[in-house]
Amino acid sequence: MLRTKDVLGLPFVDATMDELMDELHFRLREGRKTFIVTANPEIVMHCQQDEEYEHILQQADWLVPDGIGIVMASRLLGQPLSGRLAGFDVMERLLQLSDQHGYSIYCLGAEAEVIAKAVNRMREVYPNVRIVGYHHGFFDWNDRTLIEEIRAKEPDILFVGLGFPRQEQWIFRHLVQFRKGMFIGVGGSFDVWAGKVERAPEVWQRWNVEWLYRLLQQPSRWRRMLALPRFIALVVKERLVPRRR
Repeated sequence: MLRTKDVLGLPFVDATMDELMDELHFRLREGRKTFIVTANPEIVMHCQQDEEYEHILQQADWLVPDGIGIVMASRLLGQPLSGRLAGFDVMERLLQLSDQHGYSIYCLGAEAEVIAKAVNRMREVYPNVRIVGYHHGFFDWNDRTLIEEIRAKEPDILFVGLGFPRQEQWIFRHLVQFRKGMFIGVGGSFDVWAGKVERAPEVWQRWNVEWLYRLLQQPSRWRRMLALPRFIALVVKERLVPRRR
């Protein structure tokens, strides 16, 4: 069982990537239904204005610190996490496990052309991976056809790239309808796999400024970055006046 630490009222995984993957591999072997959220400061701030979304995150099996801001906040608040666990890297490690051990995967999200390219690229990189199906992210949530298709294929892993908060809302809403599976929101990772968006070079990742690289690539994201100063202010407030637990 992995450790967790409270950061701004949310229980984040306190583990290395290898420790996390050992736990996820165990759950895959056991066929345990698992809900994983990869959360950055923007997601944490959304919880401040959406109690229902915060409730969804609290129900997840594992809340992964995807963002150096979460790690820095944990240290300032006296709850230091082991380190950042990038959502894209978690996804790639799960693909590696699937390639090695035959776990099946279903991919949901992005535009029709993008998801098709992403799946083709995954199959090129991991030739033994079993992707049993995929579907674009523009569909009627009340249409049972897609749910029945996924249920029939019983994937071991379901990557959901609808962007937050929709991907976590969709998973939480439908989780009870599945017998097994590891469900994880992957944000814009399908865009990276499809080559639509380039991931930051390794040096940017090492310096923990991948977010800046994304902003330079997609200037339209600047509005989303406005959550960062509010996040910093919330951390400072928590440091000065801790909430009652």
